[in-house]
Amino acid sequence: MNQSILEAKKGLVNEIVEKAKSSKALVVCHYSGLTVAKIQELRRALRKEGATLCVYKNSLVSRACDELGYNELEDVLNGPNAFIFSDDVIAGPKIVAKYSKKYRDSFVIKGAVLEGQFADADKVKDIAKLPGKEGLISMFLSVLQAPIRQFACAVNAVAESK
Repeated sequence: MNQSILEAKKGLVNEIVEKAKSSKALVVCHYSGLTVAKIQELRRALRKEGATLCVYKNSLVSRACDELGYNELEDVLNGPNAFIFSDDVIAGPKIVAKYSKKYRDSFVIKGAVLEGQFADADKVKDIAKLPGKEGLISMFLSVLQAPIRQFACAVNAVAESK
């Protein structure tokens, strides 16, 4: 093989490794049958949430998985795959799950690596059902606020009764 081609492939493998290291979620999806317009729509939705959709050759991703230690992910690397790299563990998979429902036969979740742990398609869909980061923070703060609010209501009721 030509030396320049080998260097280009090594560069792509390094790019995949860097993207995987810098993202908290890497989702692998089967995408054949999606039109260019549908893929662009998906990419726009992902971009809004800080995620990107990339298409690489499975052999290059397999080499990157060897470097990263994602051996379980190699089982899903067959056929045409799209790789979604997300900075948020919930936001990226949530959009992917939404589009896999919308385009059932054309866009299928195969597996993922979420914060270094392999997850099958069902686990990705379960994580997508969780509220987003802002929703979780809001729920946590309301739990913290509840006892103080109840105490304030009790004090107010005592004050009003006198």
